[in-house]
Amino acid sequence: MLLMGTITVFVADDSVFIREGVRAMLSRQHDLEVVGEAEDYDSLVGGAEAAAPNVVVSDIRMPPNFLREGIEACKHIRKRHPGTGIVILSQYDDPDYAIALLSEGAAGYAYLLKDRIAEGDQLARAIREVASGGSMLDPAVVSALMNPVRRTGGLDTADEALLEMVAEGKPIKAIAVATKSTPGAVEARVESLFVQLAEGVSAGTAGALDRLKRMHAAIVSREELGESLSRLLPTGVAERIRARGAHAGDTEVLNVTILMSDIRGYTTISEHTDPSRLAQQLNRHRAEMNRAILSVGGTVMQYVGDAVMAVFGAPEPMSDHADRALLAAAEMHAAQLAVNVEWTLEGMEPFPIGIGLSTGDVAAALLGSEERLEYTVVGDAVNLCQRLQQFAANGEIVVSDTTWDQLSVKPEAEDLGTKLVKGRETPVRPRKIASLTSNASLTSNGAESVTGQEASS
Repeated sequence: MLLMGTITVFVADDSVFIREGVRAMLSRQHDLEVVGEAEDYDSLVGGAEAAAPNVVVSDIRMPPNFLREGIEACKHIRKRHPGTGIVILSQYDDPDYAIALLSEGAAGYAYLLKDRIAEGDQLARAIREVASGGSMLDPAVVSALMNPVRRTGGLDTADEALLEMVAEGKPIKAIAVATKSTPGAVEARVESLFVQLAEGVSAGTAGALDRLKRMHAAIVSREELGESLSRLLPTGVAERIRARGAHAGDTEVLNVTILMSDIRGYTTISEHTDPSRLAQQLNRHRAEMNRAILSVGGTVMQYVGDAVMAVFGAPEPMSDHADRALLAAAEMHAAQLAVNVEWTLEGMEPFPIGIGLSTGDVAAALLGSEERLEYTVVGDAVNLCQRLQQFAANGEIVVSDTTWDQLSVKPEAEDLGTKLVKGRETPVRPRKIASLTSNASLTSNGAESVTGQEASS
């Protein structure tokens, strides 16, 4: 008998040793339960249909043809049951497989390398992540996505670097500046390199054909690669990493507005809701919140349990970040209200949400190591926002005094007076905005301000 809150897992691999190994690893996790196994395409599709798991963990290559049966079977399962999380286990860090998996979006998908899943609780974390609609990629796969040209010998370091810049889509003039050369010289060198590779293919030189194929694939699909990375990293950060060469430890101080939303009574809701249905609801909730945040130029930073955190003014600075954050909060409430009506008619629990906003200086940084990077913002404004959102009941927005001061149009609000929040020595004077539906001028003027700035940028 499954315990409430247990995530059910279906394991597929043609190797019985891999299946048993995964089962053994997951047996140590109190919230994960293996409910079935499969060894080929047909048994995976049929078994998952019968078991209706929350998450499928599958190999890529399985009988009958040992090609992409695992990925194709999982996509078939997702079409029939959209809320099912997918974790692909592979021995290949080839980005082509990751692109095939993420071609229709990254939400609910993870791609891990088999030789690394024994490190810590990586597999368990991936299962929990996709069960709630998140995504996860092995760092080696991310590296392969960001470096689409495979170095297989035959060219020196400068030539390899030049081909990588071409594959990334950099203009000849930009390459000339980067290499301290002239556009004419760069163009001639690129042409020479392609001739050299073509001659290598004709002569049967090892790696030449492989490099040309990968160059072609990288050039044709670089926008798709950028989109895949952008789904996995906060908005704008993927481009910085790919095009600007950002590194771990890079930090900049920015004035931003932080937004945090939280589902009120989520623990009680989860107690009385089937885990599979809850995962589908959480995935829908996050998708709606994301759309509202991105629609006004915000950056979705992370999910912490049932909470959503976003920032306005990072990674790219903006002068009207407080206005944008308030507009996003209003859109989030409107979107969730519409979804709640739909869910109630279908007999599902609605998600009541409260939202907090806080403005201040933060350190925006890439933190971690070469193996794992995380873009984050650190500062008092982040901590304060987390405290303020707790004052917001369903449908309400609580803003800090600093955010209030920066709003170009101030809606009707309740002054909550001076408060000393937990863990902070300096008092704050927040305002509570119960509803923005009666503040048409705020939404109208704010939207015009945002649209105008975007049009001129």
